[in-house]
Amino acid sequence: MQHPDSQVNDLEINPNSQMVAACGYQHIRMYDLASANPDPVMNFEGVIKNVSRVGFQENGQWMYTGGEDCTARIWDLRAGRPFQCQQIFQVPAPVNAVVLHPDQSQIMVGGQSGIIHIWDLKTDHNEQLIPEAESSIQDIAIDPEGKMMAAVNNKGNCYVWSLGGSPP
Repeated sequence: MQHPDSQVNDLEINPNSQMVAACGYQHIRMYDLASANPDPVMNFEGVIKNVSRVGFQENGQWMYTGGEDCTARIWDLRAGRPFQCQQIFQVPAPVNAVVLHPDQSQIMVGGQSGIIHIWDLKTDHNEQLIPEAESSIQDIAIDPEGKMMAAVNNKGNCYVWSLGGSPP
């Protein structure tokens, strides 16, 4: 695969293992894993800063990203449709971490403000957790059953929450 444009900040293989998404400075590239063609098969270059995280919905119908433009985004990937942003969630600081809850209904967004935003995709409602103010959230993880969530900040502190089937 060719990716000469910039550094790659994150990679994710789609659920059917046919494509890989690579995100970097001002773009997202999709590559066909079964093809000998090293060039991307889909491109999006409309983001104004670094795209730092990428992931897929469990059926591969949409992809989510987060980046330095202070947004988390959902991209429609269904066949026959142009590669386009479907939803945008604005936060007050650059995004470092984005993770989809296993039930596919919420995206957890962590960033340099120290806030973890819990974005409900059905209602577009946002709840917030602030484990340590002004300490950048570096990463977020959720267990496969969606019962526990952990986050780590730039000071090396790790926080763990019980999700208990509802937002923390």
